[in-house]
Amino acid sequence: MKRIGTYLPPAVAALLLAAAALVALPTGTAQAQALLTGTLAKARETGAITIGYRESSVPFSYLNARKEPIGYSIELCRALVTAIEDTVNKSLTIKWEPVTSDSRFDAVASGKVDLECGSTTHNLERQKRASFSPTMFVSGTKVLVKKGSPIKSFRDLAGKKVAVTAGTTNEKTLRDLSQKFKLNIELKVARDHAESFGLVKSGQADAFATDDVLLYGLIAQDAAKADYEVVGDFLSYDPYGIMYRKGDAQLGKVINDTFQVLAEDGEIERQYKRWFLRKLPSGESLNLPMSAQLETIIQTMAVKAE
Repeated sequence: MKRIGTYLPPAVAALLLAAAALVALPTGTAQAQALLTGTLAKARETGAITIGYRESSVPFSYLNARKEPIGYSIELCRALVTAIEDTVNKSLTIKWEPVTSDSRFDAVASGKVDLECGSTTHNLERQKRASFSPTMFVSGTKVLVKKGSPIKSFRDLAGKKVAVTAGTTNEKTLRDLSQKFKLNIELKVARDHAESFGLVKSGQADAFATDDVLLYGLIAQDAAKADYEVVGDFLSYDPYGIMYRKGDAQLGKVINDTFQVLAEDGEIERQYKRWFLRKLPSGESLNLPMSAQLETIIQTMAVKAE
């Protein structure tokens, strides 16, 4: 089994090979190509998989000091690429394509990227446009402010300028919240999370609303981290998944089988500890224990379907 840019424990490698065997196709080139469809056929023909990554979704998908994509989602996607290689019986090159919250859905639908490996919430509305892996994280909208801010809950956002990132569920959450409670929030829509955070830093926004884990990640990476805090209750429920093109049944089976293997072996939990509990490459740690919700999801995922 080929390793792609990351170490896979022998037990995980063996289990991934077994998972790939569940959907393995004849190894003869012509016969295999005839039976493959969708992304798997494309990968076999081109010898490549294109991964869409985020530039500032810490610790899921972001750039390190060498401008290379790293993170929790990136590592899970590398495991998926290994499983895809075994399924199509061909070594694959990973091509990296940056996406934003606003561009990611079109990038997947158009075929510009094959796997979107970031911090994307999957819900019923979005499942009309794309397919998703099993849930790999559970988050929710909260608010980042400068310490000393009078904002302590969503009701304190009345009449305030609030930064949100374009194309996120958080943007919709804040619009709906403002309308429902007549808060008259002035939304400042930014291109990405780093730009949204920058609006608070510069004083152009009173707060930044997005998934709590992303807020903690941005604060941990910032030199002035002591100047910011995350406040209030959850304003939404946001389960994350790896996104891929809708209707791609063969790829969907590889992804679902691989996630089951990774959950059963404990690799998802190990990657969680690596990115959420230990020091990040920058030297900081989020110190964010796994939620009871995610623990239950992974335990359920680990059970093989009859």
